[in-house]
Amino acid sequence: MKCAIITGCLGGIGYGVAKKFLQEGYGVCGADCKMPETLPEALHGENFVYCSGDISKKADRARIVAAAMEKFGRIDVLVNVAGVAPRVRADLLEMTEESYDFVMDINTKGTLFLTQAAAKYMIQNEPEQGVRGYICNISSMSAYTSSVNRGEYCISKAGVSMITTLFADRLAEYGIPVNEIRPGIIATDMTSKVQAKYDKLIAEGILPIKRWGTPEDIASGVWALCSGAIPYVTGVSLDVDGGFHVQRL
Repeated sequence: MKCAIITGCLGGIGYGVAKKFLQEGYGVCGADCKMPETLPEALHGENFVYCSGDISKKADRARIVAAAMEKFGRIDVLVNVAGVAPRVRADLLEMTEESYDFVMDINTKGTLFLTQAAAKYMIQNEPEQGVRGYICNISSMSAYTSSVNRGEYCISKAGVSMITTLFADRLAEYGIPVNEIRPGIIATDMTSKVQAKYDKLIAEGILPIKRWGTPEDIASGVWALCSGAIPYVTGVSLDVDGGFHVQRL
C-alpha cells in the first residue's frame, strides 16, 4: 500500500487532505502537534496511523518519518500542511523576535527539514513510470501578498515557496516532483478569528469566485499534483484561491 505523510492532519486543510488520500486508497501517516483523546471518525481504520509531533523539533520529525516506515514500509507522498499564524497580530514595527521565531520554526524550518527527511526514503522507492514519489507544500497567498500586521507569516510562506523551488530542482533527477498549493481565503480555525473581515471583503468583490474556499478545495488540488494527473510539472505554485491572484482594473 502506498503511504502519504500529511502534517496538520487534525484540522482544516490537513484534515481535508488526509480524508482525500484515505478515500483514494492510500495509507496515511497523519501528524499533528495535538494529543487528542480520540481521533475524528474519518481518520479511524487500518489505513491510518497517527503520530503526535512538533515539526519544528528534529526528534519529532524523525518520529513522524519512522511511524510511516514502521506502519507502511515506504513513503510515497509528503504533504506539508502544518503551519501557524502569529499568536498576536502586531504591526511590522512592533513584531517581536519571539513571534518571528515561533512562526518560522514551524512553517519554514519544519517544512524544510521534514521534506529533507522524507525525501531520503522516497529516493529508495522503485520508480513507477519514472516517478518515485510526490511532495506538495501548502504555502499561501501570503507568500506574495503583504499583510503588515503579520509579517512573520508572510515571510514564512515566501520561504515555503523557495523550499518548493529548491527541492523541485534537487529531486528532479530522482523522479520526485515537488509542487505547492497557495490557498486563498479558506474556512479553517485559523481564519475563523477574522471571519467578519473576510466576509466583508468577499462581499465587496475581492474574489472573482465569490465564496470562501474549503479544505476540500485544497485537497482536490493536492490530489491533482500528487496522483500523476499532471505528470509534466515540478516547481509549480497552484493558486487555489478563487481567483484572488488575478490582477483586475
